[in-house]
Amino acid sequence: MSDFQKTIKQAVTLTGVGLHTGKETHLTFKPAPVDHGFKFQRIDLEGKPIVTVDCDNVIDVSRGTTISENGASVATIEHTLAALVGMDLDNVLMELDGPELPIMDGSSKPFMDALKKAGVQEQDKARVYFELEDKLEYRDDERNVEIFAIPAPDYRVTVMIDYNSPVLGSQHFTLEKLADFGKEIASSRTFCFLHELEYLHKNNLIKGGDMSNAIVVVDKPVSQEELNSLASLFNKPTVEVAKEGILNNVELHYHNEPARHKLLDVIGDLALLGIRLKAHVFATRPGHAANVEFAKKLKKLLKKSRSGKNAPKYNPNTPPLFDIEAIQKILPHRQPFLLVDKIIEMSETHVVGVKNVTMNEEFFNGHFPGSPVMPGVLQIEAMAQTGGILVLNTVPDPENYLTYFMKIDQVRFRSKVVPGDTLIFKLELLSPIRRGIAQMRGYAFVGENIVMEAELMAQIVKKA
Repeated sequence: MSDFQKTIKQAVTLTGVGLHTGKETHLTFKPAPVDHGFKFQRIDLEGKPIVTVDCDNVIDVSRGTTISENGASVATIEHTLAALVGMDLDNVLMELDGPELPIMDGSSKPFMDALKKAGVQEQDKARVYFELEDKLEYRDDERNVEIFAIPAPDYRVTVMIDYNSPVLGSQHFTLEKLADFGKEIASSRTFCFLHELEYLHKNNLIKGGDMSNAIVVVDKPVSQEELNSLASLFNKPTVEVAKEGILNNVELHYHNEPARHKLLDVIGDLALLGIRLKAHVFATRPGHAANVEFAKKLKKLLKKSRSGKNAPKYNPNTPPLFDIEAIQKILPHRQPFLLVDKIIEMSETHVVGVKNVTMNEEFFNGHFPGSPVMPGVLQIEAMAQTGGILVLNTVPDPENYLTYFMKIDQVRFRSKVVPGDTLIFKLELLSPIRRGIAQMRGYAFVGENIVMEAELMAQIVKKA
């Protein structure tokens, strides 16, 4: 898959009724600019309010996922969002003239078919990924639900369901790669149990249900009278139970179609995170409530990661990007004022460096006898040298440049740094480097704890 963002080439519209409202809705997918993400627009309401696809906007998960913003809400969004993800899209505006998305056949396939008709357009900006670094777990012991994710090079999902039903039994499925979504998952339809239908109908929740958009599971004996009542309810001449233990309104696409549909729901609900995910997600007995709560946990972790407050992973056995000899070819500093030992990560916008603090440092002679503490000003200097390597790496001959402080701001010292500590410096650019001037936000870690943070501005200047 491309690492550039994608939208659709042209607008496309489909029409259907909402599963619970029974109201006919026109849904139009429209191209959107880079970094737009997925958004709905209620064109039937005054001001045509926008509702952003975001887990923080979720207001209901009882029989589907509903989001609300700016005084407007959109219900049953999960199948549509799963189709957008399955089509490898990033930026789409969805206009609709009702409160609920059309249910169509209860799967993502009609939405994918419409999006294929619209065509896919690659955009001129790289995608941003959220790469999980550690296992993340969510549990609901009362409902016996567990969702966890582990680091992976791409996005994969495994789902297991078990309803203690003689018909469904235990089912599972794994989507190994997103490119297979259309072939393996998209046509999997929503399902419910026969005993739920009457309850849903009495609570005005399936006004748009016509028995052609759901798999109905029959896991207990049912009388002909009940079947006749269902036929009357859904305007069918007759209804009977097929040998697979489902009503004869549909034929299964897969023997484990319910598990595949639950996987579809997981992908649709996790689109509420709003960013591409690199992780393997495992979901046991998932539902919309659990999916959304897990998306919120992911978002919280994402915010922490973006703030720079996540400690970088440091494995001393992994060869560094720059060892001390390579650093000395870039920085003009020398002993006793060279205060960075390794560079372990670097991109166009961030750098991570390591400083091993030992009792042999000369400043410990006077700071302080009997209670050695690394001076805060030298922590800032070590951080600046780490950032200087990032900036100097933008010129072809760094040995011919010097780096000068222009400003130090927002400095906070949170904990002492003492002999034996390993300082990890993580700096990220606050804005692009212009005319050799760099603004960076930096954090210094010992283990998982932040010991110092600061904003730095520096300029590289060619030697006279």
